Order: sequence, then C-alpha cells, then structure tokens
Amino acid sequence: MLRVGLTGGIGSGKSTVARRLAEHGAVVIDADRIAREVVEPGTDGLAEIRAAFGDDVISDGALDRARLARRVFTDEAARATLNGIVHPRIGARTAELMAAAPEDGIVVHDVPLLVENHLGPAYHLVLVVDAPEEERVHRVVRDRGMSEQDARARITAQATEEARRAAADVWLDNGGSPDEVLAVVDALWADRLVRYEANVRLRRRARYGTPRIVEPDPTWPAQATRLRERIAMAAGHLARRVDHIGSTSVPGLPAKDVIDLQVTVASLADADAMADQLATAGFPKHPTIDRDNPKPYAPDPEQWRKRYHGSADPGRPANVHIRVEGGPGWRYALLFPDWLRANPDERDAYQATKKELAERFAGDDDTENYAVAKESWFDAAGPRAEEWASRTGWHPSH
Repeated sequence: MLRVGLTGGIGSGKSTVARRLAEHGAVVIDADRIAREVVEPGTDGLAEIRAAFGDDVISDGALDRARLARRVFTDEAARATLNGIVHPRIGARTAELMAAAPEDGIVVHDVPLLVENHLGPAYHLVLVVDAPEEERVHRVVRDRGMSEQDARARITAQATEEARRAAADVWLDNGGSPDEVLAVVDALWADRLVRYEANVRLRRRARYGTPRIVEPDPTWPAQATRLRERIAMAAGHLARRVDHIGSTSVPGLPAKDVIDLQVTVASLADADAMADQLATAGFPKHPTIDRDNPKPYAPDPEQWRKRYHGSADPGRPANVHIRVEGGPGWRYALLFPDWLRANPDERDAYQATKKELAERFAGDDDTENYAVAKESWFDAAGPRAEEWASRTGWHPSH
C-alpha cells in the first residue's frame, strides 16, 4: 500500500484535505480520533490516566481533555507521563488499522505532530497543509471557541513553518477558499498518488519522459535529505551511509531535476538483501543495470559492479546507486561533487558540456545517448579530480 503522512498546524484546515482524500477512496487514519478512542470511558487507558493525574481530570466518567491539556501544557514531566500512557496504545491501534487496509490502498495517516516527532521517513510521501497565521488564529477562535491568546500559544508551541517545509514533499496552501485547495488535492490524487501506489505495488520505477537541464533548485538538498532518510529507514543496518551525490548536490550547478543518491554497503550481497525493503519503500530495483562504466584508471568491469534502484514516485525522479565501500565507483561518486564544489572553473566547464549535450540529444526519447556522450568528459576529468584529492588530502569520510 501507499503510506501518506498528512499534517499541519492547528487551524491549517488539514481536515478539509483529509475529507477530500477520503472521498477519492483513501483510507484515512486519524491520529487524534485514535487518541480519543484509547481513553474513552471503560478503557484501561483512561484508568491509567486517572491513576496518574487524579480524579480532577475526569468529568462525568469521561476524560476532561481541556483540563488535562492545561495540566500538561507547561509541565514537561507530566506531558512525558501522559505520552507514556497514550502513545503505545495509539501505536498499537494504528498498526491494526494499517494492517486492515487493502493491499492496493492509499493510506493517509493524519498526524498533527508528524513534524515534531520526525515521523516523515516512515511514509512514502508527506503532505503538509498550511495557512497564514492570522487566518489560522481566526479559524481556531471561530470554530473551537478558543481565546485568541490560547490560539496563538498553541501555534507557537507547534512546529515552525521552516520545519514543516523541510518535512513536506507536498505543500498545500489552504489560505484561500476551500475550492482552491480541493482542486490541488484532486490533481494530486489523480496525477501522483494513484500512479505512485500502482508503481509501488507492481515494483516498477516511474516514467518521467526525457529529463532536461534546469536551473539550480535551492530545495534539492532538502528533497535529497527526505529521500535519504526513507532509504536509511528501509535499509536498516545494511546501509552504512546514504549520500546525496551527482549534479543536484553541487550548489549553483544546473542539472536534470533528478536526485541521485548513493547507498554504501559492505557487499553486493547486502545490496541484494535490502532490495525488497527498498522496493516497498518506493525504490524498486532496475532489472538489468548492474555496473558503472569502467574508467581508464580502473578498466576491470568487475570493479564497477553495483545495484541500481529508481523512484516509484511520479512527482520526484530519483536514482539510487548501491555501491560497495572502497570501490572505484563508490569513491568517484563521492569525490566528483566535492571536487566541483571546490573548483568553480571545473564546475563551469562541466556545466557547458552538459548544456551542449542536452541540446544535441534534446529530441531523444530517453537519456541513454546523452549519458554515453558525457562519459568522455568524466574520463578526462577523473585524473584532475584525483590530483586535487591527493593535493588537498581529500578523503571519502570527510
């Protein structure tokens, strides 16, 4: 199934987005609703809260959520106690609902504290709903009867916009009319989520057409970080490190809008052992590519063996190269971007080569001819990069 994390600050209107996704057929799991269920009258969760906080947080046999919230809002120890009671129960119930979803389902997990608890790597995609602060305050006062002071305090206590943007694969601006954000959600469902789910289920990479060279995107590093964290979670201890490599890792360098990542492993057996987990996480293995092109200084093709996975996400092209630590391909993938970052003249020369080749092969249906033609530049650049590495004491662990 496709796992989608949905979050947003208080008053952002994420429930509007959740309802629309449910109308399209998504299985929506509401963390707030589960949090209420596990402390309903008669549950052991409520009994444990009563034992920990006393009868003053109980009203007519039910949890007085407002009184409990005031109790723990500024008391870190009390909040930790409450979390220790409810979080395991929420986790267990969430797992039950996830397991009950259909194999071809799109599960939307509505989690208010997704960013604060750094849960993003557990999902294929994270959707963040946002609105201007004044609009959020107005909604909370109007819809929840909260005072303006309390509304602002709640907003201040939650994740910052910067943190939410760093976690967001999709940013949904809900500051306008409901129809505006709903139209965006409709397009997201049809153009990305449905196709993404099918690709994950069928273990196939997304098709993007012919990539073209675009101007540098300052969000490429943040996008790469999200992908790296998902890969690291899926691969577990088999991945020694996951690095953002390639042109999109070099600031100021125009590139194809494709994130390249390298997973370091101890052996190709480890690479094969993680293949299924990566496919489930949205990075299926390519059926035929199993090595890089040898360079003149290491001509033995066996030295360049690797495993290669691609992204199943139609909205985020990515290549995942799995290489054995210490191999020439592994070393070059780490050296190349560091060398370009440190040598602007070389970066500019590479940029000119990319532009010329992109124009030459602009009419091709894929990038194979472009990639082959670029190899001659890499062959010539390799010795210069190695000379720089020797002169500066560069090491892959830096």
